[in-house]
Amino acid sequence: MAVTYKKLFHLLIDRGIQTSELTEKAGFSPNILTRLRRDQYVSLDSIEKICFALDCKVDDILEFIPVEKENKNG
Repeated sequence: MAVTYKKLFHLLIDRGIQTSELTEKAGFSPNILTRLRRDQYVSLDSIEKICFALDCKVDDILEFIPVEKENKNG
């Protein structure tokens, strides 16, 4: 199963929050933001920081993609 963080970026747009604001507010490096944009692995600690900074739940910022769906889109 793969993970996508598209929901996070939609949430930021909906709330009018710049990605630079998120990195500052959540206290993580720009490298983490790059990993999020590329749907790469991000530690649970970073996910927790994002949720705390945005006052949201994990399922508000990420979504699991079943392997068969991932293979069809890839």
